[in-house]
Amino acid sequence: MTPLDGLRFTRGEELLVTYKVPGAQFFTNVFCRVCGSLMPRRSAERGIAVVPMGALDDDPGFRPQSHIFVGSKAAWDVITDDLPQHPEFPAA
Repeated sequence: MTPLDGLRFTRGEELLVTYKVPGAQFFTNVFCRVCGSLMPRRSAERGIAVVPMGALDDDPGFRPQSHIFVGSKAAWDVITDDLPQHPEFPAA
């Protein structure tokens, strides 16, 4: 995640398609209509942009700081590092 002003598209923004899940408070998918890749999405009401790491071309220069939503992860998904784990989204 990044503040809204931390996201800038350099090209291809016109190829983005947005799908808002009916009834969901925040959940929206943004993807490329050509290749289907998940792309960054803006959440103006929360003042953030959510950036899927697979959408980046270069190393972002930082590493994961914690695991979120581990309360609903699959039983077979084993976390093998020592990063903090949060059952849900951590409180601010």
